[in-house]
Amino acid sequence: MSTRERHRGSSVNPLAMSASELEDLQRQSGLVGEDAAVFSFEEQSLKSWGAFLAVLGTVLTALYYLWLKPETGYGDDFVRFLEGLSGGDSTITVTLILGVFAVAHSGLASLRPKGEELIGARAWRVLFGVVSLPLAVTAVAYFINHRYDGVQLWNIKMVPGVHDACWITSFISFVFLYPSTFNLLEVAAVDKPQLHLWETGVTRITRHPQTFGQALWCAAHLAWVGTSFTAVTSAGLMAHHLFSLWNGDRRLKEKYGDDFEAVRERTSAVPFQAIFEGRQQLPSDYWKEFARGPYFIIAGEGAHGVLLRFHVSFGCLYCGVFFCVRTWIGNTSSAGNRACELMLISPCP
Repeated sequence: MSTRERHRGSSVNPLAMSASELEDLQRQSGLVGEDAAVFSFEEQSLKSWGAFLAVLGTVLTALYYLWLKPETGYGDDFVRFLEGLSGGDSTITVTLILGVFAVAHSGLASLRPKGEELIGARAWRVLFGVVSLPLAVTAVAYFINHRYDGVQLWNIKMVPGVHDACWITSFISFVFLYPSTFNLLEVAAVDKPQLHLWETGVTRITRHPQTFGQALWCAAHLAWVGTSFTAVTSAGLMAHHLFSLWNGDRRLKEKYGDDFEAVRERTSAVPFQAIFEGRQQLPSDYWKEFARGPYFIIAGEGAHGVLLRFHVSFGCLYCGVFFCVRTWIGNTSSAGNRACELMLISPCP
């Protein structure tokens, strides 16, 4: 029986299809972009995932000794240099840190086509990670250490329901991770990195889920912490992500041309706008586009976070490990910036 025949009728089960079969179904449905968050166990290689774990261990070890460890790393020197420029003002310092990260991260992303021509896709991804990862970790760590600096604008932590509302909002922000974040083998350059044109899943809600997710994260943490330092940090993060709306569309237009224009017509930057305007028709089984491995992992992390709320000491220890790993696998971008979720909106002080 052909794949096309298997896809006919109401008995189709996309959850049981391989990635290639889902791509075939996607073409039949008229989509020009890719199906997001697809994960097929049948197409996984133990060799590839072994290489991923080796890369992960190497990267985290190098990050610790060359950037984080005070005796051998350069992270503290970098922060002290920026603090010198800012006269010791932590709010100005975090603005400079975010500015350096934004220029490096978006700059290297914009130079990607030319860079890949010169040194190859995998080598460019390694260069991108080597530059972006330490800067992202520094931004997260500096925010954690100084989040109560500046003026206390409000303190609503004791208001009933505020804690849960902030925690839930922060958790939902992880659902809006950009789908490329889930391609861990590409993130680690084990598989050849690609610039993907996604069209299903969260992309149906917003073409730029990372920006909307960051907005949710900032709103939750600003409400919880309530300081001028957190407000400025949130403004800096959102300024970078708002720039990415234009830059991301520009890069996809440059690579995909008319196919991107077709996707842009059916989607929107503003969440739900294309749906409300009738340009995006959600399929009747839309929920299945989220019933996939990466989102089950996110749900598992959320459930784990709920348990950690009742185990303060272990929760604080877990936060540190979670922050380092999440920063790396999150493509050294917004996932990393959101990784202190459990530390900030938890029983930790």
